[in-house]
This record gives sequence, structure tokens and C-alpha cells, in this order.
Amino acid sequence: MSRRSKDINMLEGPLLGKVFLFALPLMATNLLQMLYNAADMIVAGMSGVEGAIGSIGTTGAMINFILNIFSGFAIGTNVVVARNIGRGDREATSQSVHTSLVMAALFGAVCAVVGLFASRPILKLLGDEGHVLELATLYTRIYFAGAPFLAVSNYLIAIFRAKGDTRTPLYILTATGLLNVGMNLFFVLVLKMSVDGVAYATVIANAANVVILGIVLMRDSGWCRLELKKLRITGTAMKEIIRDGLPAGVQGMLFSLSNMLIQSTIIGINNATCPGGSAVIDGNAAATNLEGFAYVATNSVYQAAVTFTSQHHGAGKYKRIGTVMRCCYFVTGLVAVVSAAILLIFRHPLLSLYIQNGSELALETAYTRFYINIAPYFTLAFMEVGSGVLRGLGKSTLSTVISLLGSCVFRLLWIYLIFPLKPVLWMVYLSYPISWALTALTHFTVSMIVRRRCMRMYPEQEDVLSYGEMKE
Repeated sequence: MSRRSKDINMLEGPLLGKVFLFALPLMATNLLQMLYNAADMIVAGMSGVEGAIGSIGTTGAMINFILNIFSGFAIGTNVVVARNIGRGDREATSQSVHTSLVMAALFGAVCAVVGLFASRPILKLLGDEGHVLELATLYTRIYFAGAPFLAVSNYLIAIFRAKGDTRTPLYILTATGLLNVGMNLFFVLVLKMSVDGVAYATVIANAANVVILGIVLMRDSGWCRLELKKLRITGTAMKEIIRDGLPAGVQGMLFSLSNMLIQSTIIGINNATCPGGSAVIDGNAAATNLEGFAYVATNSVYQAAVTFTSQHHGAGKYKRIGTVMRCCYFVTGLVAVVSAAILLIFRHPLLSLYIQNGSELALETAYTRFYINIAPYFTLAFMEVGSGVLRGLGKSTLSTVISLLGSCVFRLLWIYLIFPLKPVLWMVYLSYPISWALTALTHFTVSMIVRRRCMRMYPEQEDVLSYGEMKE
């Protein structure tokens, strides 16, 4: 691989340093995105409109429910492009790149239409009412209007990630994220807007991402080069992307469905505890947003597990997948412990950025979620890596089934059977770490079985050239 290339040669040499090299820029990218999302809520709170933070917080599960069925195919893009690179198939790599971007635009358009019409009924069904419902509906309708930009941006980032370049998206998202924050402040503080202002800023930033990422990919000299004349759907590439991406999309959608049920339960607790107020949902929204920083940090290692495993699977190097697993589990465990420690140590000053009125009930809610969810966060990190390895091995459906049974079904049963025995807030949150631990153990066990089966069935293919070597 050329020394000046930003693409990592995953198939040869020591792996631990390369996992770090891959994951750290991606981690920084994800953390910056979370920082900008946090800025949305913080700036919305600066508008002085009551319930602005809580209203945005109540939209998360619903937005993800609609987006995830389509954005899951970005995982399919990552897997398919990385696998084709591992196989040394330049033509298939190009076809999967161009097919995925056309699919992204179509999915984004469908998502926009669904979101525009379905947002208010779903939010109302979840329990939003009064001014919180009006603010949440306004935010989601503007957000979904920009869904095509968001979809194409995610797929472009997946392509960069599949070829081992996580630095370029970091640089670009840093710039557009700063644009997002600047537009937030302009719309809210200068134009006196509220949740609508931060939603418009998000749409503008996502559009800028598409333009800049697209230009950079058009100038790429490798197999993933974007050529507008090649933008078409190729049947073989589409089938592979759907095969590997649909289970991830269904999993994300059903995860969001279980989170919507939990969100609805929390809204019910809020309405019963402080009728007409939003202290509980404000505190939950603040803690959830901060918890997201730990999630995206560990999720970067999940992406590494998917990409490294996919390339090795394509190259038939199954023995090295064992090393990939050890490296990814070590890195994600380290990241999870450090992230949890930072959030727990600095919980009060961090939460005060969101809960600016000093509401005791809001702070109590946030602390409760922190104590129960953050301390055992390494179990979620292990669950993600195990899932990523299985997806990289081409077992996306199996990974989805395990995740759905271990997390979604378990949480649904918990809310309907266990929570009524003691209907308090901490019982809702307790469902998370228990489901993470169960699913993590199952993912690890099954991924080991699948890898060993592949080692028996397929001979080691040491003569497959890497992407870097082929490009030279």
C-alpha cells in the first residue's frame, strides 16, 4: 500500500495498530456528530421555549424507527464493498459503489415522504401532547425533508469506511458540523427560532456533506472512484447490498420500536409525575444524548469489526479473523470503560449544559439513567463487536435474529411482564444492561462457531492481493 494513501491495508501485517488507526478517526467523526446533535438540543434550550429540549428528545426513537430500515443498507454497502475489495474484484467494487448511492437517494426520498406524513400520528401515539407535541412535530417534519441528503451522506461515508479511509469523512464532517453549529446559533439567537431553527441547520449541514464527500470521491484514484455516468442500479450489487443490509435495517427498525415503547413508558411516567410539565422527559433526553457519546465511541469499533472481517472473509483469511476479534474486543472494552468513567465523573457539569433551569426531578431522572446504563456499558460494546463480526462473515440475518431476541424481545417482555411488578423509572432502565449482557454472550459464542466452520469448509487463500497492492 502506498505510504501516502489514506486506505488501510487490512489483510497483512499486525492488526491492533490498524484497528486503532481505523477506529480513532471514525470515533472522532461520530463524537463530533454527537457533539453537533448535542449542540442542537443545547441551542434549542437557549431559545427559552419551554419543552424544547424534551420535544427533540422524544423524537429520537421515532426518527430512528423510520430511518433505520433504509440506513441499515449502508451497513450492507460497507460489507459488500469491503468484501469485493478483499476478493480483488475491481469491477464488482465499482458496481457496488454506484448502485448503493442510487439506492440511497431513492430510500431517502421514500423516507422523507413517510416521515412527513407519519411523524405527528406516531408522536401522538407515543404520548406527546400539548406544546411538546407541536414542537416535536415541527422538528421532525423539517428533519425528514432533508432525509435524502442524510441517506446519501451515510452511504458515502460507508464507502470511504469500506476502503479503509476514515480520516477523510472526519475532516469533512468537522467542517460541516461547525457550519451546523453556526447555523443553529444564527437561526435561534438571531432569527429567534426554536426547534425549527436547529432542524433547518441540520438539513443544510447534511446537504453540504453530500456535496463535499461526493466531490472528494469523484477525485479518488482507486476502485471506489465516483463517476456520475456510472450511477445506475446493477442487479447483482443490489441483491448483495439488500441481502447484507436488510437484516441490519430490520434490526435497527425493531430496536427503535422497542425504544419507542420504552420512550412511551417514560412519557407516561412524566405525565403522571408532573402533569403539564416535561421534567422527566427533559432529564431522560439529556442523559440519553450524553449516553450517545459513549455509544458512538464504541460503535466505531463495531464498524471496524464489520470492515476488517468483511475484507478477510472476501480474501478467505479466516485464521486472521480470530486476531481481528481479539483486537476489536480489546479496543472496544478499553473505549467503553474510558467513556463511562468520563461521563460518570463529569455527570453534573455535563447535565447542567442541558438542564439549565436546575430542575431537581430532571436531574434525578438523568442520574438514574446514568447509574444504571453507563457503568456496565462495556456489555453493549461487546454486543456490538460480536454483531459486527457475524455481519462481516456474511451472517447478517443470524446477527439480526440474535440481537432481536436478546434485546428487542427481551425488552418488550420486560416492559409488559416485569415493569408492572414495580412501575418505577429505574425498572425501565434496568432492561438495557441485562439485555446487552445476554446478547453479547450469544454473539460471541455464535461468531466463534461460524468462524471455525468457515476454517473447516474453505482453504486458506494466501495468494489474494490486497486493495493497496492491486491499486499500485
